[in-house]
Amino acid sequence: MDKKQSRTRRARRTRHRIATLRATRLVVGRSNCHIYAQIIAPEGDRVLASASTLEADVRRDGKSGGNKAAAEVIGKRIAEKAKELGIESVAFDRSGFRFHGRVKALADAARAGGLKF
Repeated sequence: MDKKQSRTRRARRTRHRIATLRATRLVVGRSNCHIYAQIIAPEGDRVLASASTLEADVRRDGKSGGNKAAAEVIGKRIAEKAKELGIESVAFDRSGFRFHGRVKALADAARAGGLKF
């Protein structure tokens, strides 16, 4: 089993568990150059809020989109957008990525911004 198959397998297992809980989820996507975060409705059919390093505001402020500093900015932005929508608690869906580095930095910043996992 290669690295990608392992990641998708972990992601599938996590998403199945979150679906049974019927919870609003905070999904993290990651590439070498950027990081993305979305808040998805409990039904799984709508994106309620999103933030990424591709947004013009974030690109103007940060130098790189693929580092921990950028992940912290995205974590804060997604927490602010969730607060505006009245969302306080989410299930953290890391998309099978290991909980360290940029994914951990985003999660810690979102928690500091007021989201509860």
